[in-house]
Amino acid sequence: MSTGERRVCLLTGASGTLGDLFCRTYYTDYDIVAVCRTRTPAVPSQLEWYVDPLAPEQPLPENDSRVFVVRADLTEPGEVERVVDLALARYGRVDLLVNNAAHVQLHPRGIVDGDAALDAFDPHFQLNVAVPLRFSARLAQRFWMQAGPQNRAANRNIVNVSSISGTEVYPGQAMYSASKAALNQLTRSIADEFAEFGVRANAIAPTTFPALVPTEQVAQSIIELDQSTLTGGVFGVGVEPDAAAGARLADAEH
Repeated sequence: MSTGERRVCLLTGASGTLGDLFCRTYYTDYDIVAVCRTRTPAVPSQLEWYVDPLAPEQPLPENDSRVFVVRADLTEPGEVERVVDLALARYGRVDLLVNNAAHVQLHPRGIVDGDAALDAFDPHFQLNVAVPLRFSARLAQRFWMQAGPQNRAANRNIVNVSSISGTEVYPGQAMYSASKAALNQLTRSIADEFAEFGVRANAIAPTTFPALVPTEQVAQSIIELDQSTLTGGVFGVGVEPDAAAGARLADAEH
């Protein structure tokens, strides 16, 4: 169970660039359920901890805040439900769901280059759309729907990690872009439906990171949304407002 001092965050894609940085930056601020398929984030967890080689028996303050690592292939049947059950069993609640896991496969020769793009349709939509949908639905069914007043008091919410590709056209990204556009619309629909029991939903749509926008800025935008009262928006990160179908988060707060 959570001590109640920190918000509980269920984060998918914890082994990726954004997920790893999010864990390293905020593991002392949140109780994080870090969902990863292979590599674990570089922070203390129930699987590993920090040791001073000069005083291996000496406790280190870094180990006082450990993430809870869950290995899962979220595209396999029943894995989303298993992760939700583990998170609720461990902490008793989830305050912030960050759907960050994503499938990316580019097709520089376009969608008519053999069957490559056609074969990539299902993997993109399964991980980029169906998994966030399933996580949102299962958390609602197993916890949030019965906790309306508590949801509002705790400002519980979902942040889906989308992309500028969901609104802009880039060569070779047809399948990825289509899946992110679907995620944007799914986010708006979830926000509308979940308002009944007090859970917000938004998406961030960053440009390429860390090449064009610092990963730290992308992670910070998740925190800003968690601390806000916004819902139903898709907010660009590192792009101009008209390039992301919405205002930047910093502008939307004022």
